[in-house]
Parts: sequence; C-alpha cells; structure tokens
Amino acid sequence: MPDYIYLLENRLSADQQVALRLLRDAAREAEMILFLTGDAVRDLTSGHAVRDLEVAVYGNALKLKKPLEKLGAKVWGEDDASRTLYLCFPGTVRVDVVSTHSVEYKKPGQATHHWASIQEDLRRRDFTVNAMAISLNDGSYGLLMDPLNGVADIEARALRLVSNYGFLDEPALLIRATRYKTRLGWELDPRTQTRYENAKGEDVIASLSATERSRELEQIAHEDDGLKVLQAHEAEGWMKVLFPAWTPAKADAEKLHALHDLSVELLMQGVHADISAAQIQLLTAKMNPKDLAALKKSLLRPGFVEEWNNLDAIAAGFQKQLLAKENQQPSLAYKLFTTYDPEAVLWLGFTSKDKAVKERYNDFLKVWPEAKQKIPYALMLEMRIRAELPNFNEIVHQVFLQLIDGKLTTPEEMKAFLEPYSPPAPPPQVTVKRARGRKAEKIKETFEEDEEEASDEEGDEDLDDMGGDDEEIEIPAADLEGEADEEESGEDEPEPEDENDDEEDEPKPKRGKQGAAKSPTVPPKAAAKAAPVKHAEPAHKPAAKVTVPAPAKTAAHPPAKHAPAKAPATAAPAAKHAPAKHAPAKAPAKPAAPAKKAAHAPAKHAPVKKAALKPHSKPAAHKSVPKAAAKPAKAPASKAKAAKPKPHAAAKVPPKKNGAKAGKKR
Repeated sequence: MPDYIYLLENRLSADQQVALRLLRDAAREAEMILFLTGDAVRDLTSGHAVRDLEVAVYGNALKLKKPLEKLGAKVWGEDDASRTLYLCFPGTVRVDVVSTHSVEYKKPGQATHHWASIQEDLRRRDFTVNAMAISLNDGSYGLLMDPLNGVADIEARALRLVSNYGFLDEPALLIRATRYKTRLGWELDPRTQTRYENAKGEDVIASLSATERSRELEQIAHEDDGLKVLQAHEAEGWMKVLFPAWTPAKADAEKLHALHDLSVELLMQGVHADISAAQIQLLTAKMNPKDLAALKKSLLRPGFVEEWNNLDAIAAGFQKQLLAKENQQPSLAYKLFTTYDPEAVLWLGFTSKDKAVKERYNDFLKVWPEAKQKIPYALMLEMRIRAELPNFNEIVHQVFLQLIDGKLTTPEEMKAFLEPYSPPAPPPQVTVKRARGRKAEKIKETFEEDEEEASDEEGDEDLDDMGGDDEEIEIPAADLEGEADEEESGEDEPEPEDENDDEEDEPKPKRGKQGAAKSPTVPPKAAAKAAPVKHAEPAHKPAAKVTVPAPAKTAAHPPAKHAPAKAPATAAPAAKHAPAKHAPAKAPAKPAAPAKKAAHAPAKHAPVKKAALKPHSKPAAHKSVPKAAAKPAKAPASKAKAAKPKPHAAAKVPPKKNGAKAGKKR
C-alpha cells in the first residue's frame, strides 16, 4: 500500500495528479467509491510511462458528467451501454470513467453488461496484467487489489488471458494482444498463445463489434510509435478488418521520425505535448480525402477528432503570439513557450517555415538552455538560498530569466538580485556542554587543591612524629577524662607510630580500673608517658578539639624551679577527683597489671573514649582553647630536642600548672 501511494505521487505527471484529485472530489460529493484500473495500474507497476487513465466507479458514471465539466474536464464521448465517459482534462489528460460491471457473451462480440462490484469487474478484464485496481478512496487510498496475481505476470513479462474463452467471446482481444506485444515487448503465455492461434485460425475476428473496432482504430494514434503498431496489425491481417484503406504505406515515415525527435526536445525543456493528433495526421498523410473523412467518423471519441482537425488553427494562434512585439523579450518568449498549449507548440515547430519562428525555436531549444550553466549555485549557497527553501525552484527560474535577458553579468549584480531572496542568518547556537565542562574543571581543580592540602598536613604530622623523643607530660586523671570526651566529639584519627610500638597490641583496661589504680601505684612519669602518644597528632590539627596543646603553651614560660613544688599539689586533687566517680563503678583489680597497661593504653583511643563519655558530660574548661594551642604545639618538640638529657623534667611543669588552673575553673 505505501508503495502504490508513492507511485501515485511520483510516477504520474502533475496534470494527471490534478485530474485524479478532481475525480476524487466529484466522486466524494456523489457518494461514490472509485478505483484506478486497467493500463494505468499496469504501467505504474511495470515502470512504463502512464499515457491514459481509467477509473472504475461503483455506480452510474454518467452522473458525474456535469460535475466534472464544471471542474474543467471536456467530454470527448460517452457510451450508454457500458456507462462510460471519455474525458479530457487540462494538459491533454485522457481519462475513461467506467461503471463497475460484469459482461456476459451470448454470441462472439455481443456483450451484455451487468452492474457488479469491483471484484467482478476485475474478473471480466482481458489479461491478468490489466485485472488490477488501486483504491482512490480516503479510507483505503493506495490499496492494491490483485485477485488474479497480475503482478507475477508483470514480473514474468507475460500476457495471460483472464478467461479461457476470452478470444472467442471478445475478438478485439486478438488485436489488443498484438498491440501490447508490440508496445511492451512482452510475450503471450504458452496456453494463451495456443488459444490465440486457434481463434485466429477460426476467423473469430470477423465478429468484431463496431465499438471495439472504433476503439482499436483510435488506439493506433495514441501509441508512442503508431507506425510500428500499424505495421504489426497489417502483418497479422487485422487492418483488413479495422480499416482496409489505412495501411503503413499511407503514412509519412520520415516526418514521423522528425516529429518524435521534436517532441523529445520539447519534453527536455518542460513542454509535455501529446503527439496523438499530430501523429495520426502523419499516419494518414497519403490517404485520399474520402477515406480520411470516413476514418475520422469511425473513431471512438469525437473530441479527439476535433482536436485533430484544429491542429493548424491552434498553431497559427501560437505563431501570432510568438511574433508579437510584446513578446520579443527573451524571458517573455520563454514564458510563452512553457505556458501555451503544448500541442500547438509542437505542431507549429514541426510545420512552420517562417524564418523568425525558426529562430525563436532555435533559441528556445538550444541557445537559452545554455544560460542554465551560469546560474550561481555557489553564491546562492553562501547566501543561504538552499534547495530546502519552498521557493527555491522559483528563485532559480527567475535567475535563469534574468540571464537570458542579458542581465546579471557580474557577481555584484547577481548578489544584489539574490539579496531579497536570502533568508536571515540563524542565531548563534548556545553550547550548554561547554559551560558544564568549565564548571566541572573548576570543581576538579578545587578538589585537587583540597587533596594537596590534606596530603601536606599528613606529611607535617609524619615529620613531627619522626622528630625527637616525645615529651612525657604528667596529666591528672580528671584531665584525661575531659580530654577523652572532647576526642569522642571529634573525628577518629589514625594513630602515629611511637617508640613503644612493641607494646601497643596489649588490651587496655576499662576507665574505672585505670582511675582507681593510677593514684596509689602508678608513678607520675608512667602516667605522663600516656599523654604524648594520645595528643601528639591532634596537636597539629585544629579541627580535632584537643586540649593537650594547652600544656605545650605553658611549657614555654616558666622556669623549671617551680615544677617540684607544685607537682604533688596538682596530682593530689586529680587523684581525689577521679576515683570519687569511677572507683565505685568497678572494684579495684590487680594493682601491678594496670600499672603496666596504663603506660601503653594511650596508643588506642577507643577504650579511653568510651570510659570518659559517661562521667564527664561538660568539659567546658578545656574547650576554650582549640585553635590557640595548635600553632605553638611544635615548640615543645623543638625544645625537647635541645634538652635531650632531661626531657621529662621540663615537660612535667606545664601539666601541673594546667591541672591547677583546671581545678580553679571547676
């Protein structure tokens, strides 16, 4: 179905498409359904040029006569027996509008018509290649109906009878078979060929009806090569039955070849002329007037005979227009050639001997077409005049007319002429991807900078750990508990390596036992060793909220003289404060074991944090120094390096002062 819609839209000429559109409109108003049938469907399928159209209407086709005349169609004839209209639409488009019917033959050549459906109408056809139809109705436009598999015979290039008795019932099929073989170059199906020979031997052709005789006579004129078909009919003996006085000898063969050559040249310039009337004039050029008059009366369509008779008149009218002063300009003469009646243009060009007329035809066919090579397609492309524009062909035609008038000789003139047709430049495109890319790069750079800063900080911490020996700071148990609360609120940090890593894997006792065991058994130095391991790393990170840097700050002040005097004073309140809360929670355990573990426990922060969470919920005294202590944290390390002989004595002073201050704050 889509294939035939495409064929209808592309294989038919513009005039034929207009004719079909008018037929569909008339049938829709009359509430009739119609189908394209016969030779047109065969030619569309096989790829041959479509010469005539045949439309089958489900209803009385004669009722469409007046509506179609109002739409511009000319009625060339009609047949009441088969309810057939012979029409000619503008552009010399011949159309036969036939009512769908079936045929019954009581005697050879005597048909009785019965109105029937489209399926029965297809089964009364002559050959299977003609027994196909394409729907032209709105609901099924382009639908192919092929009940007898005519497409397969088209592919095989074979002519096969629809009915086994076709040649006997309708003798005109013998003449039609010869015409199709000559025009298409196809052969009869073997069985059809046998029946053809049998019917020809039985002289069935003598029963040919008058209607079919008139039809076949006129069809010789409508053939592309009428002389060739006339010769084939003469060879088969059919001309003796059709019209004995008309033989190939009556035709002017030389002029017929010249006529065909001229029609091809005009076709290349866009003039589609129907050569039927001019061809039959040359096919009967040597026939006497009496026989010629008899032949004209025997043709099927009176309208065609009238067109044949008016050839000289329409040619004279065109000559007058062509040589008029108002049409001397080349562009105006070109328009006249392409808009006037094509049959008049053909016949005048073939018969005229006037020198001025011949010059005009020479210009139209040979000189003016050369100007098409000068059309500035490259410049038009630069000016955004492309084939996609709806008026592109019209612009090209206007440029061509200007060129044949001798204008547009320079590129500047061409550009000035094309400027009004140039569409505006499109707005610049906004590339969104580019903006996103910049943002992504910015984010990536920021991320890389953050990573570099983090790696620098980690490097500094590693360097601090790799420095001198860690200072031992003696911190009371109460301060350790408060610091453990602060560490719990911060992030867990990886533990630095210490000199005593060999003992880190030992488990740390719970906070309660540690607090109870520190005051009686653990010496101050052993407790102080826990402080550097715990807080050496957070001292360099201001975000970790660690209070160990506070002792480091005080370590820079005072002389070491006051260290021994205040050490016991600060340790005593810490010892009293810590066990008061934690000793009752858990009974004191082995005193010797916690002493050893207390020295190594600070390497692991998790247990200390858990133990310090419950008792100290408000370590407000130690949160007030987060960032101020971060910078001087490195100072004790440097001093510790200088005082390697006695690192612990200098480091014991700050924790005692810090403990005293913490006691006052509490």
